[in-house]
Amino acid sequence: MIIPPGPLKVMVATKPIDFRKGAVSLAALVEHELGLKPFSGVVFIFRSKRANRIKLLVWDGTGLVLVSKVLQTGGFHWPRAHDGVMRLSASQASALFEGLQWSKMHTPRTQVPVTTR
Repeated sequence: MIIPPGPLKVMVATKPIDFRKGAVSLAALVEHELGLKPFSGVVFIFRSKRANRIKLLVWDGTGLVLVSKVLQTGGFHWPRAHDGVMRLSASQASALFEGLQWSKMHTPRTQVPVTTR
């Protein structure tokens, strides 16, 4: 199982990282620098300096899963580099992973059904 069950929560670290880091080092970065919990089932996405490589880190309930992708041409569309994280919807994360313009994706808002008595 690579993706945890239930609704997918995706956090993107906007600042480039040292791409020599492995799963344990990235988990430490999530905890100490981003102030988040790396073993919560959230998908964390990191980028390289040139924005042509990304790494995804997720705890699947049994261990840390690290996925890496390198684009052969072009680069990933990324938010401006600054310290911190931003949240993406599952569809935005999928577009980012495919090298598409993720900011053009939107998640339709669903309305809560109104119950009458």
